[in-house]
Amino acid sequence: MRPILMTLFTLLFACQNTSEPSEKETTNTPKHKTIGSIELLDDRLNELIAPDAKIEILAEGFNWSEGPVWVEEIESLLFSDVPENKIWRWSETDSLRLYIEPSGRTGALRENDKESGSNGLILNDKGKLVVCQHGDRRVAKLTASFDDPSASFETLADDFEGRKFNSPNDLVFDGGGNCYFTDPPYGLPLKMDDPTKEIEFQGVYRINTDSSVDLLTDELTRPNGIELSNDEKTLYVANSDPDRAIWTAFDLQEDGTLANARIFYDATNLVGDENEKGLPDGLVVADNNVIYATGPGGVWIFDEMGKALGKIRTTVPTANCTIDPKRNVLYITADMYLLRVLLR
Repeated sequence: MRPILMTLFTLLFACQNTSEPSEKETTNTPKHKTIGSIELLDDRLNELIAPDAKIEILAEGFNWSEGPVWVEEIESLLFSDVPENKIWRWSETDSLRLYIEPSGRTGALRENDKESGSNGLILNDKGKLVVCQHGDRRVAKLTASFDDPSASFETLADDFEGRKFNSPNDLVFDGGGNCYFTDPPYGLPLKMDDPTKEIEFQGVYRINTDSSVDLLTDELTRPNGIELSNDEKTLYVANSDPDRAIWTAFDLQEDGTLANARIFYDATNLVGDENEKGLPDGLVVADNNVIYATGPGGVWIFDEMGKALGKIRTTVPTANCTIDPKRNVLYITADMYLLRVLLR
């Protein structure tokens, strides 16, 4: 999430192409116009991204794009435009089209209600779309099929101990079907000073398979992006506070509690640098345990130990990213853009 930046909303559709990226395809011939650059910080980056790889613009004109998820069932990417209260669908064959509206605030808008749409999107263990809804202040499941979407949602959780969540932001499921999510105040009209705010802290929670909700930590000031390591022993949480712009790591205990909180990477010194726009936000862990994390300057690429291997410099504040593992594609939501980088 980032400070509200209102733009004229004119959707410019990306060029269509019916072919998909293949393993033999070189990255020096992108199908779409490009932006930014890729910065090498460690030679191991060349094993992940080709030296001539480009950052392709697939679509643009959004207010603030967020929460991308690849859905293999429909061979499409779904992502949110938070201020516009919409979920969009993009595919190589059909380009861009509106998928769900409203996506996060299903009732009437309130005064100053400018970040009320959906944010993080993910598929659960049944392949159903699960959504963080800012406006409705809940984590909810889409009840319709992917081929016949509608704004029909089933609440998975909307309160902790009887108090409404702030605005669930991002989420991840473990292999047992438990859902971990963050709850900063960004979706509230007046953020921390909003009179409807019922929880004094910004929590990280787990929705258990029996629908109960556990608070895992209330020690982060702006918990945002969240992800699990592949062995599900480590929980990563981004903190999008300009005064403490960090990625944190926790050991995930067998009983579901967190232990050994530590800073995975600290980028606070970059905040305010015109060439390093953005804050720690969404992240994804690849099958090879490499971590792609949006933050100051674009998408940071870390190894398991927190060593920065490189950075995908998007030139704009960058919100989130996800991977289509079948086609080795990293999709990025960055301010007004939907972007793509081909991986090795």
